[in-house]
Amino acid sequence: MAATGLNRRSIVASLAMTSPLTLSARELRSTIATYAELLRSHKEVINRLNVYPVPDGDTGTNMTLTIESVAAELGPLADDAEMADVCRAIAHGSLMGARGNSGVILSQMLRGLVAKFPPKGEVSPDLLAESLENADVLARQAVVRIVEGTMLSIARAAAEGARAHRGTLTELVRSARDRAREALAFTPEQLPVLKQAGVVDSGGTGLLLLFDALCNVVADDPLPVAPSADSIDVRVHEENEVRETSIADLRYEVMYLLDADDAKILGFREVWSGLGDSIVIVGGDGLYNCHIHTDNIGAAVEAALDAGRPRDIRVTDLTEQVIEERWVREGSADQPAAELGPPPPTAVVAVVVGEGVGRIFRSLGVRVLVNGGQSMNPSTADLVAAVEATGSPQVVLLPNNKNIRPVAEQVNDLVDQTVTVVATNSIVEGFAALLEYDPDATAEVNQKEMSASACNVLAAEVTQAVRDTSTDAGEVRVGDWIGLSAKGVRSIADSIAGASNRLLGELITPEHELLTIIEGEGSSPANTRRITEFLSDEYPGVAVEVHHGGQPLYPYYFGIE
Repeated sequence: MAATGLNRRSIVASLAMTSPLTLSARELRSTIATYAELLRSHKEVINRLNVYPVPDGDTGTNMTLTIESVAAELGPLADDAEMADVCRAIAHGSLMGARGNSGVILSQMLRGLVAKFPPKGEVSPDLLAESLENADVLARQAVVRIVEGTMLSIARAAAEGARAHRGTLTELVRSARDRAREALAFTPEQLPVLKQAGVVDSGGTGLLLLFDALCNVVADDPLPVAPSADSIDVRVHEENEVRETSIADLRYEVMYLLDADDAKILGFREVWSGLGDSIVIVGGDGLYNCHIHTDNIGAAVEAALDAGRPRDIRVTDLTEQVIEERWVREGSADQPAAELGPPPPTAVVAVVVGEGVGRIFRSLGVRVLVNGGQSMNPSTADLVAAVEATGSPQVVLLPNNKNIRPVAEQVNDLVDQTVTVVATNSIVEGFAALLEYDPDATAEVNQKEMSASACNVLAAEVTQAVRDTSTDAGEVRVGDWIGLSAKGVRSIADSIAGASNRLLGELITPEHELLTIIEGEGSSPANTRRITEFLSDEYPGVAVEVHHGGQPLYPYYFGIE
């Protein structure tokens, strides 16, 4: 009996050591670090779940970038930093680094969470419960139009769970997590768009991970493992279906930091209320992080000028994200291994956008295609998997986009094969590079020859402007058609053909012999004819090849050689 009592006392003592009674500054930092790891591992899954208010596919990315800003702010602090320093870093880092609607709301929740923590010492269960309630209240105050079934519902459920079980810290955090989990499962019943898509709310999924992290640090509960993004089946509805809300019709996401007198924010908020939706304004003491979905970019920025000084302005075309996300989701560029034939000594992996582009790349010898482009960059893991799928001992990678090049450069260190990268910044450079591809030569030799060929092409493209701006070519207004080269905007016009012809007139010289035209979405036989007739009249010595690429957002890619 004595031994049993001793063992029981030992167990109780052990539990006391592993289950803290209060939350220390060190444990708060550990929670943030664990949360950042969870968001990174779940980022693509959360992105895939995002169908409301627009399927812009970036909730996981935005929440991850927001929390990584917090982690970066905490990094320089000493290991024994006081609670005040940790809370200040969390509040400031989340405010300055908040991205997107979900990131801004997360920022306000974190700032509300730590606002009442003591400058020194530790946080009791009662104070943590009170702080979770404060986070819930402040987050709702920051949102102009509250929608249930989003991360706001998950925050409220967690606060209610914490308030119901404040006996011990372990009971509190587990109750908060469990109530948040139940609320997340209920979100499809609150939002018809989620039920139609067969998913739970994406922002709520990301927020739940915060409570998973807290339970891991406080109670040593296991962390959730992210499922494969490909396992998430989202029933995306076609564009012509009736929508539940007009929010999804708003095209642009506008964000900026605003230096303004606190007294002017109420008026600023009222002006924004008439300009759009998904409005979140967080901050205080003269600095605010502002987010809106709108069709009127100019008015959204001008409102800030009346209130103070906007900076770090970011404008995202939500339509661009929707189109490219859908293409990447539905794309079937990768062929089964059985159809590829025996692997060559050196294979090529290329990143492409557009079914027609993919077919052309296949015809030029590319073994494995990776879906992606400007706003849907493939991950390192995607490229690694593609390289391994070639079955070749040596591989050449064509990123075909400057944003993808840094990721491509990492692949060689992560696989057993030898991988070289041809630094192609565009699809037409990729085409040119493939003209020198030799499957029997080494990856190093191919890299040298293909790079030289890519450098001989002058790449250009035509797209539609998503914001007003000043350029060397003149003033650009939203909706203008613009011609782009590596040097930036080269032409501006009110029609696709007009922008294309002016662009080519700026770029073609007497030394040029061949122009490759790749038609994308938005091109038409009439526009292509106008372009080729212009070339015949002005540059009769330049041969013209026209291919159908099917790429979104860019009606025409041009390659001048």
